Amino acid sequence: MYFQDWYLTEEQRMMRDTARRYVDNVVIPFIEGDRTREWKMDPLDRLAPHILEQADAAGLRALGVPDRFGGISLDSATQSQTLAIIATELARGDSGLADKLVQNWKIAVLLAEFATEELQEHWFTRYMAEPQFLMAHCLTEPHGASDRWLPYNVPEINMDTKAVLEGDEWVINGRKQFISNGYDASLYVVYANTNNEVGMQKGTSSFLVPRETPGLEVTHCNETIGGRFMNNGEIVFDNCRVPADHLLVRDDALGKAGIYFRPGKILVAAKSLGIGVGAYEDTVSFVHERVQGGKVLIKHQAVALRIADMATRLEAVAALLRHAALAVDQRSPDADALCNMVKVFASHEIVLVCQHAMELHGGYGAMLEVGIEKYMRDALINLHSDGTTDVSNFKIVRAMFPETAGNYAGKD
Repeated sequence: MYFQDWYLTEEQRMMRDTARRYVDNVVIPFIEGDRTREWKMDPLDRLAPHILEQADAAGLRALGVPDRFGGISLDSATQSQTLAIIATELARGDSGLADKLVQNWKIAVLLAEFATEELQEHWFTRYMAEPQFLMAHCLTEPHGASDRWLPYNVPEINMDTKAVLEGDEWVINGRKQFISNGYDASLYVVYANTNNEVGMQKGTSSFLVPRETPGLEVTHCNETIGGRFMNNGEIVFDNCRVPADHLLVRDDALGKAGIYFRPGKILVAAKSLGIGVGAYEDTVSFVHERVQGGKVLIKHQAVALRIADMATRLEAVAALLRHAALAVDQRSPDADALCNMVKVFASHEIVLVCQHAMELHGGYGAMLEVGIEKYMRDALINLHSDGTTDVSNFKIVRAMFPETAGNYAGKD
């Protein structure tokens, strides 16, 4: 089921097995021990410290961090595939936790590519020393979020967040919303407009901004229906000053961020797959144990048909995920289309898998203490993670038919 051994290198198999042991021995007992914990209204009181400490001990926080800082560098030829395998395993335990770690992996790869050696030395050293250290990627804004994801390359929809160079400092003003890890991150990669005369693709820069920087304020934790062990946040920048060398990419930040965005779509799909696998495995156990009508549920044809449907959907998602991850790693011309396709396909198919899981559990499927309803809540989040389904479909069409696809925006 999903990632079979014959698809994996020896290193990938070892990483997968490490993640699987961590989920089985640490994450699942934590989740099952208190089903109400994710609903605590103090975001910092939800995830017990030992969860990230044990992830650190297993090496699962170190992915993407260069070897010279004690991390685990990933082979660029298999990077997306490897991350997808591990993210799937983590999401089988909890998708919010998977997202917490996924954000760190992606940003580590981004910093290794674009940050100065001095910045890498400082931040990777601190990151490796602090198991609770999280990083966040600040792109989305309260206004025009889908504009940023498509993106529309016209000045009218430039970032509302602005950065101006004053002497040897950049001054950042604006607001970011729906930021994964945004509420409790220690380090932010922030996107801001630096040239208002050109389209967003040519006028957006990225900056490294530490949490303790004056003028940066985390104002709100966005309470979501699923993925609640990742604290999504809102951040305000009010004359936030960072040194000039904290500029990562000048003006072409969105173009250079393909190193972050393409694997991001793959990882959303991997998290969806992991949720589906968890729902499937729990349901298979249930239908082999629960007796209805004088025999175990799996012996009823209607139940067997649903189990077969769930398994088929999971295999289809896994197959497209492998194909898309390989395309991204090989920088194939169809990578943009495929990584959006698998994100959309996985998010929709896994919702259907979770629907089957809930219905096969009967009334138990909706009960908090059983845990099946959590899979559905977590799956629904991925319909709009890293862009909505419709925006992703626009990007698929644009990638396939660049000469004829519509602009989808502009003056009437």
